[in-house]
Amino acid sequence: MEFDLYLRFLLALIFVLGLIGLLTWLVRRFGLAGRLTPSGGRQRRLEVVEVLALDGKHRLVLLRRDSVEHLVLIGATADLVIEGGISRPAPPASMESARHEPDGTPP
Repeated sequence: MEFDLYLRFLLALIFVLGLIGLLTWLVRRFGLAGRLTPSGGRQRRLEVVEVLALDGKHRLVLLRRDSVEHLVLIGATADLVIEGGISRPAPPASMESARHEPDGTPP
């Protein structure tokens, strides 16, 4: 009777560890892991602007350092800078008009 109890415990433990491993693999595979952000309120110079998953192994990442953006292809075996030195785009016209006074003069 005691051997049966140990066997059931061992099988349950293997099942739970398998579920944890499967969940970890899914999170890494589909990029669901959260990003770590620095604390302390200091000014950040590096920022991930956008990420586009192309397939299971490749992602396009738009990075911003200061006011310059870089497009990087991240793969399973190597990373490649597609375009570097992209200047930051101007804000949309709707944002520009919101910063002006109601009579049309800039602040």
